[in-house]
Amino acid sequence: MSSDTLFDALIVGGSVAGLSAALMLGRSRRRVLVLDAGRPANRQTPHSHSFFTRDGATPQQLLAIAREQLLPYTTVQLRTATVTHITPDGPYFSLSTEDGQTFQGRKLLLATGIRDEMPALPGFADCWGISVLHCPYCHGYEVHNQPLGVLGNGDMGFHFARMIQHWSADLRVFTNGPSTFTVEQAQQLQAHAVRIIETPLAALEHEAGQLRYLRLTTGEQVPLTALFAHVPFSLPLDFNAQLGCELTENGHLRTNEMGATTVPGVFAAGDLTTPMRQISVASAQGGMTGGALDRELIAADF
Repeated sequence: MSSDTLFDALIVGGSVAGLSAALMLGRSRRRVLVLDAGRPANRQTPHSHSFFTRDGATPQQLLAIAREQLLPYTTVQLRTATVTHITPDGPYFSLSTEDGQTFQGRKLLLATGIRDEMPALPGFADCWGISVLHCPYCHGYEVHNQPLGVLGNGDMGFHFARMIQHWSADLRVFTNGPSTFTVEQAQQLQAHAVRIIETPLAALEHEAGQLRYLRLTTGEQVPLTALFAHVPFSLPLDFNAQLGCELTENGHLRTNEMGATTVPGVFAAGDLTTPMRQISVASAQGGMTGGALDRELIAADF
């Protein structure tokens, strides 16, 4: 096996979690290959927030700084490539890329993030990360005291609306069909002046991703600055079928507190493992998991 294709650690995903892990491993003098497809989930997000010392920076700026600061660690390689298959290969893990390359690693760290599944609602995908938002802690302050909406229903919609309510007194919940709120939930929302709109949505009207209003199927236009929404997600690769990694009931990779999955030698960090989709969380997880991976290599070699 060529030294050009065999690494101490293969990292699939070169965004915040993957690069944080690569930094930890590079400083541990490990040979690391980071493969990234170049399509992070926050690629449309204009600014990132709640990240200590970097509040308001763009995701692209943060990644550019991270890549630059990895340059002194010559044992770390960064490559743009789409991984298509990962398999156990004796004492190693082997992965293949879309362009036909193959690499082996003693350990594997998965940091691919997740793939957001957009509803078939005109304008929704164009506004995602700009004015259709998933996290008030990341983006709520910038739209506080402005007309806001929550797209949701039932228990999830109620808890999401309750979370958003204190950012703005001008809040509506769009159930996109008949409400499934309990009587008590509906009463609590109404007591806090949160209007429930059951009329289905027809489209999000926007300018370059900035929401102007929601158009309902009745033709009514509801002006909004931002719409908060949770969408379903999928994993970029079937890690359960390819590696045997166990998933949580929510569809994330199951890991322990140090980022180890249920498959020996396979670690994971970032959005792949948690609903807490914040850069600060991904950064912390990546560094911690990189250190845990290194300690496994030390134990094996000592």
